[in-house]
Amino acid sequence: MSPFINDRFNDECGVFGIYGHPEAANLAYLGLYSLQHRGQESSGIASTDGERIYSHKGMGLVADVFTEEDIERLHGSAAIGHVRYSTTGDSHIRNAQPFVVEYSRGGIAVAHNGNIVNSQILRAEFEAYGSIFQSSMDTEIIVHLLASSKETSLVDRITASLRRVLGSYSLLFLTERAMVAARDPHGFRPLSLGRLKGAWVVASETCAFDLIEAEYVREIEPGEIVVIDGDGVASYKPFPEARYTPCVFEFIYFARPDSRIFGANVHAVRKKLGARLAMEHPVEADVVVPVPDSGVPAAIGYAEASGIPFDKGIVRNHYVGRTFIEPKDSIRHFGVKIKLNAISDIISGKRVVVIDDSIVRGTTSRKIIKMIRAAGAKEVHMRISSPPTICPCYYGIDTPRRDELIAAVQSVEEINRFITSDTLGYLSVEGLYQAVSEAGASYCDACFTGQYPVDILSARAPQLALFK
Repeated sequence: MSPFINDRFNDECGVFGIYGHPEAANLAYLGLYSLQHRGQESSGIASTDGERIYSHKGMGLVADVFTEEDIERLHGSAAIGHVRYSTTGDSHIRNAQPFVVEYSRGGIAVAHNGNIVNSQILRAEFEAYGSIFQSSMDTEIIVHLLASSKETSLVDRITASLRRVLGSYSLLFLTERAMVAARDPHGFRPLSLGRLKGAWVVASETCAFDLIEAEYVREIEPGEIVVIDGDGVASYKPFPEARYTPCVFEFIYFARPDSRIFGANVHAVRKKLGARLAMEHPVEADVVVPVPDSGVPAAIGYAEASGIPFDKGIVRNHYVGRTFIEPKDSIRHFGVKIKLNAISDIISGKRVVVIDDSIVRGTTSRKIIKMIRAAGAKEVHMRISSPPTICPCYYGIDTPRRDELIAAVQSVEEINRFITSDTLGYLSVEGLYQAVSEAGASYCDACFTGQYPVDILSARAPQLALFK
């Protein structure tokens, strides 16, 4: 895998569900298209016609996994879908979701965005009693908990199961008769409820509603379980109330700019991040240039607040896969140049402010700056629209180990020297909160502060399997 492509926080997963529409599978397919940015490793859809559950999934992008014939075989008026980037479990078809099983009470499909931090402990308990697992992902733990529950109703079985797990989850369940959405009590990952004529829709982000012309109704609340069946919609709040700590990095990088999450528009928040960054780290320069695509809104905000002209001095190739074959004759900065290229007519002879959302290991930033200098920049000033990343995430984002995060082991000045920028400035934690205060949450900022809202448990020793 390209070291350039891997030097990021990787997207997690996206879920989509629809109940009560004759074209449920087709609409789920379109919904997953809108959520493709949340996972490019595998995708899948499960549907039901009230009698049985049908499913199709595979490795790769939504467009590569599904054909028209595949969609036609997904019968019924209810469906859930999933796009995946592995956080727990290997990259393998057996770990693709939705996870579909038959058990004593019928069929059930599960789609999960998040990470169960006590999954290894729970799995060991089940295996000690002879349980057999089909996959290496934490989502299967939830299925085993459901199957072993003594509760009679579906919502009680789900409630009892989720009482056993710790960590983050935005979940969709599908049975022959119902679709159920559940969000963990801390609300780490986004999940919203929408309406499409007579049908109900649930998605990780509201951009999926826009594509199918569904109406946004509200967020699924932290700790809420929503059951959608032939009787309508029922809401349950069965868990003790916890501190609301949605992931602030959803605003910084993961969510699509046109989505509304945690009570605010993502694009608007990113512009505020850039404006705060300009206040905290001003510099005399000729042009503000974003690292596309996630750096664009923050760069607009920086330019507006500073009065320095904005221009797209770096172009991104959107058709690069996860791997590629490098030529034998080495091309300078090949890994970065296959995906990004500087426009010398915009950059040459200029003092350039480069805006990016984060620095992980620093290797990509170093290559980008060298590429910009090669395009003729007189000065390069790096500005990051988030605080230094000093800790890994255990709640559903694939991040390196702490000792691989450059800000955890080096000072800002040391990082500046490593990436070869003239100056380097990060947004402060205080500035971050001033930019995201519109949504009114306390947020999970553990990657910047090391303050984890949920006890890590099994992750305290060697890190979770997701970091292997």
